[in-house]
Amino acid sequence: MADASLPPLIQQMLQPDFYPHPVVEPIELIQTHVSYVFLTGDYAYKLKKPVNFGFLDYSTLEKRQHFCQEELRLNQRGAAELYLDVLPITQTGDQFHLEGTTAPVEYVLKMVQFPQENLLLAVFERNGLTFQQMEELGRRVAQFHAVAETNDYIRTFGEISQIRAAFDENYQQTEIYIGGPQTQAQFDGTREYTDRFFATRQSLFADRMAQHFIRECHGDLHLRNICLWHDQILLFDCIEFNEPFRFVDVMYDVAFTIMDLEARQRPDLGNAFLNTYIEQTGDWEGLQLLPLYLSRQAYVRAKVTSFLLNDPAIPEAVKQEATQAAAHYYHLAWNYTKPREGCLVLMTGLSGSGKSTTARNLARRMNGIHIRSDAVRKHLGGIPLQERGGDDLYTLEMSQKTYGRLLELGVALASQGFPVILDAKYDNQPLRLEVIGEAQVHQIPLHILHCTAPMEVLQERVRQRTGDIADATLEVLAQQSMDVFSEVEQGYVRTIDTTQTVDVIL
Repeated sequence: MADASLPPLIQQMLQPDFYPHPVVEPIELIQTHVSYVFLTGDYAYKLKKPVNFGFLDYSTLEKRQHFCQEELRLNQRGAAELYLDVLPITQTGDQFHLEGTTAPVEYVLKMVQFPQENLLLAVFERNGLTFQQMEELGRRVAQFHAVAETNDYIRTFGEISQIRAAFDENYQQTEIYIGGPQTQAQFDGTREYTDRFFATRQSLFADRMAQHFIRECHGDLHLRNICLWHDQILLFDCIEFNEPFRFVDVMYDVAFTIMDLEARQRPDLGNAFLNTYIEQTGDWEGLQLLPLYLSRQAYVRAKVTSFLLNDPAIPEAVKQEATQAAAHYYHLAWNYTKPREGCLVLMTGLSGSGKSTTARNLARRMNGIHIRSDAVRKHLGGIPLQERGGDDLYTLEMSQKTYGRLLELGVALASQGFPVILDAKYDNQPLRLEVIGEAQVHQIPLHILHCTAPMEVLQERVRQRTGDIADATLEVLAQQSMDVFSEVEQGYVRTIDTTQTVDVIL
């Protein structure tokens, strides 16, 4: 029997005869503060509540219709297989009808229903999330952002005044939790960091706008809004109700996913996602914004969890759990703002020597930024990563540009506290000495890892290589050699036999 406290429409939508297709009984109702969701078996129906929270306004039928259409439009970008249609609900007497012939009294979003165990969060919680899946997610989000709309209006949301308004609102709304889940030191430290960032990094925000990195993004890209469905990664339930929440820098989306994984104590999974995304897009400069947005996303999670503490309907046991969860997120938000010492790790070795595999595993262990020369070279040459480069991509001039770009990125990011792994042959002594010189000038700790393996192993690895962006062939390998390490270099070098296991190497 339907709950008599529910509105009549909701009661009828819980009955099987409301729908023109078979349903699985009982129909399950999920409520949030802004919507009703009905799970009928093959399909889910989402009805928006007539509420107005300021940042979200569904108060009129026209607005609910508009935002249903927006939700359909926006989510078809990342999950077209799930989002089907917006349907009218009509009324005759006291009976409601789906797709009736009279004037609509409500609108509902029709979606494909998928098993909850397909949510990335559910996969994570049963320890099923793999590095390969996170790499695929990095590629998927990169594709999503590549075609996300941007225009002059959307780019205005990259102005500092627009961005910091949300930060300031977060601080205003959470001052009452100081002395509870939030400490005064954390509150002050987090706010001082963001104030200083906005005051001193104005050119960075201007560059992001000029280079079209402010786009119509997802806006809520955490593990609950990503699913695995028919061997695809789908990004669903994006922000449709508030432009400032989705007209954001692409790094805002990226930071949400990383923060969610780091909050769950799996920074290695977040690192696999991040490095794949950055390699696909070539947006290494965007990493400069990452600490700011990581802190912001953790702080918002802390704030929303804190709101439960003011709700008299929430049981005391739940409030205690909420206090602990909020405290965890406030601490995480503050921790992201702490200064860190960066470093440079230089990979050297011939093709097939295991440089990239070692670097990839090392990056996940130390939460570092892995920059491959193959990716840098192809971004400079303007060709897709999976496309084989022609002779013009491997001229002396292009090689100089590639190594120059590697060093520029490495110094810039390490100076801002990132561990950076530069992954290239570095077979030429002058190239290595140039890195040593720059590291000394900028006082950046440096390590050189020389990867080695027997020639027959190198040859077999190159021969077996598939699906990678590296273009080296057996003919190229046969022409390669390593300059000996000078006395200056010897103090930085550690030689690694990459035929050993990953754990031994690391």
